[in-house]
Amino acid sequence: MADPTIPRFFAITDHGDDVDRSDEWDRLRSRHLREHRPLSSARGVHHLALLSSDVEQTIAFYQDLLEFPLTELFENRDYTGSTHFFFDIGNGNLLAFFDFPGLDLGPYAEVLGSMHHLAISVTPEKQAYLKQKLHDGGVEILLEHESSIYFSGPDGERLELLADPLGEMYGEDVS
Repeated sequence: MADPTIPRFFAITDHGDDVDRSDEWDRLRSRHLREHRPLSSARGVHHLALLSSDVEQTIAFYQDLLEFPLTELFENRDYTGSTHFFFDIGNGNLLAFFDFPGLDLGPYAEVLGSMHHLAISVTPEKQAYLKQKLHDGGVEILLEHESSIYFSGPDGERLELLADPLGEMYGEDVS
């Protein structure tokens, strides 16, 4: 039975304790992971674009609370009156937002093909510092697991501050 104090999207036991997919994962690794992997055709993530219900609120959260500097703000080319704005999340990566005034978008929902959460790498010291800032700002930490803390942004977007270097997860190389 899932722990009712853990949000459903973090509940690890939703499928039951008797589920063992290790044979499937071994088969997938054997079939798809290459010993001599070619270079990716991509140069990296330019930006990840999320939706914002309130530009001021989003800037206050990401720039003032999480200390991701706002880098630019302009009108969205595809929607007159919509703001497109960007935050520096390190290593040449940007987090972007759009607001869509008048579009009457609903609240965040987890659906197939949508974002589950955004994990951002920080040092352990920065994670502890930002965790305190989140606490002081009234932002609830939803889950702490090993080197991760999870919380929600101002529009319900799920965020993780991961105190592991880029390319690692819980001490394992994933790059």
